[in-house]
Amino acid sequence: MPKLKRSISWLQGTAMAIGAVIGTGVLILPAKTAELAGPASLVSWILISVFVLPIALTLGRLAAKVPDAGGIVAYARKAFGPSIAAITGWVLLGSIPVGVPIIALIGANYVRGTFDLSNWSVTGIAGIILASSLILNARGIKISSSVQILIVSLITLLIIIAVAGASSKVSNSEFHPFAPYGWTPVGLAGVIIFFSFVGWEMIAHLAEEFHNPSRDVPISLGLSAIIISLLYLSVSFVTVGTGSYGNEEGLAPLSILIAKGFGNIAGSLTTILALLITFGAVHTNIAGFSRMVYAQAREGDFPKIFAKVHSKYRTPIVSLLGLASIFLVVLLYNGFSRPDLGFLIQWPSVIFIVSYMIAMASALKLLSKKDIYWWFALISLIFCTILYGFSGWASIYAPILVILGWIITSRKTSMQKNSSTRKEM
Repeated sequence: MPKLKRSISWLQGTAMAIGAVIGTGVLILPAKTAELAGPASLVSWILISVFVLPIALTLGRLAAKVPDAGGIVAYARKAFGPSIAAITGWVLLGSIPVGVPIIALIGANYVRGTFDLSNWSVTGIAGIILASSLILNARGIKISSSVQILIVSLITLLIIIAVAGASSKVSNSEFHPFAPYGWTPVGLAGVIIFFSFVGWEMIAHLAEEFHNPSRDVPISLGLSAIIISLLYLSVSFVTVGTGSYGNEEGLAPLSILIAKGFGNIAGSLTTILALLITFGAVHTNIAGFSRMVYAQAREGDFPKIFAKVHSKYRTPIVSLLGLASIFLVVLLYNGFSRPDLGFLIQWPSVIFIVSYMIAMASALKLLSKKDIYWWFALISLIFCTILYGFSGWASIYAPILVILGWIITSRKTSMQKNSSTRKEM
């Protein structure tokens, strides 16, 4: 069977990881968490930054040990067998196909605020973002990852500009009282913040396409975790220090930050930043998920047609076309009904927590207790399990997908056994 082309360096991998993780949450969550917990929200950002580091490092260790496009599904296969792996694959189907177009729509909505666009215009912008990423991914991961380096560089530059412009307005008085609502909201803010750090697992699906996965994937994930944490913490600090939250005008909080340093260009800069961040998140998630579907089809868990790669570019073209069709359905649904995107995104977001739980459980099985990453996995599994308990009604989504995956996998196994029995007769 044709293989994926190896063309990703550690630098490109780092850019892909940053793009996958930094989402539009950086535009609003520092302010939302400050509204919830006051200046003490900074404690939440610091703690979550510390806790996600072992998750990222463990995923890097697993990718180095099992460099397979299946990513978390491949780890589950090696640790717990083909049945659990197949069920895991079906669970992951509930994330990216729905979550990515929602992310694109959230980003496109920032353009609406600047240019007063209609709902269908916003839907069209989201469609352009998705189509551009699908085309780049179809052309090859080398071009795709090179574009991501440019995108991430611009995102980082604009965030640094926003922070630098507002830093002179930071006042000590904004940090008093430090915990005006007590310490309970600090924990609640942590649950919200965690969703700003999901996306590492998408790099695991690209492991087969790294030049040297055992070396480059851990470097990419480790570096990206540090850079992302520093960016989030800096934005959160100046958001609190300048009192750029709790506004009544409905402005994107990062617009307020940029306005403090750069005046009237705030809206335009925020719109550009929102689109870049959105494209970065969409781009890597499409790349990683299409590889997961390809790997599952290669193993026989999904229809074999999805294991087909492009004859010239050696990319999972059928998987990308499958994603495109689902994206179109979600976009049309948004155009006609204009649903609450904030409510919808909670459901695929829960799958990210479950995927980390599966990955960490796999690490406990595959790694030795003498390996520091085994302990990282244990800490991360406990942390993710606790976090899952705070997911509310959305927590029922994963069990539904598990049951669906179990039914499909069981029926397939039964059919294979019956077929084998008939052949023997």
